[in-house]
Amino acid sequence: MSSKANWKPPRAIRGGIPICFPQFGNLGSLEQHGFARNRMWSLDSDPSPLPPANNQSSVDLILKSTEEDLKIWPRCFELRLRVTLSAGRLTLIPRVRNMDNKTFSFMFTLCNYFSVSDISEVRVEGLETLDYFDNLNNRQRFTEQADAITFDGEFERVYLSTPTKIAIIDHEKKRTFELWKDGMPDAVVWNPWDKKAKALQDLGDEDYQSMLCVDSAVIETPIILKPFEEWKGRQEISTVSSSYCSGQLDPRKVLYGFH
Repeated sequence: MSSKANWKPPRAIRGGIPICFPQFGNLGSLEQHGFARNRMWSLDSDPSPLPPANNQSSVDLILKSTEEDLKIWPRCFELRLRVTLSAGRLTLIPRVRNMDNKTFSFMFTLCNYFSVSDISEVRVEGLETLDYFDNLNNRQRFTEQADAITFDGEFERVYLSTPTKIAIIDHEKKRTFELWKDGMPDAVVWNPWDKKAKALQDLGDEDYQSMLCVDSAVIETPIILKPFEEWKGRQEISTVSSSYCSGQLDPRKVLYGFH
């Protein structure tokens, strides 16, 4: 969580897991990252067809299109989110239903702000050899050459066709975040570094040193929903000891699927 996070609506909160819908970045006609992260959500009294989350700490939330939303994005939708917390694991299940009488498309991103000890000591594994768009280089497409992603300056890339599992390894804390995802083939990796951090009003000047965003995303190929169709994604974040993951996440060998 940013030390200068703005908690007053309708500004998005810098930290946690903002939900970017129905667009990501400026890749559309709406405000940056869409409007879902700036809205007040409600408790969802009917989360069916998901089974009851028995014996777990869980909440079901819903966001429905309002008159204000329809003026800027004339699509009638319901966006549902189940949040489940258990020992060492956070699970998010987002669902988007088309409530309109015409087909629409959208992008979707769970923007995960991870707390790390020192960004210079962090590595991300699981994205080696993959193609990515470099947002710091006019969204040109490149292929990742490094054995693992490390950080020594501003970083903003959209990795494409990523595996189900990505690891964020924090050597200093001897902790690894495992990010498992389904239905969201892309992954965004971002750190603003010092100059950009100072330019962002809601981010402390030194906050970049102790944060890293690794997002589950649908960006390159937007989801297309016909009337009354529903899309569902899934993300799990868990923690394990650092030595467990290092060097084990070659995307050519990684297992596809949740454990």
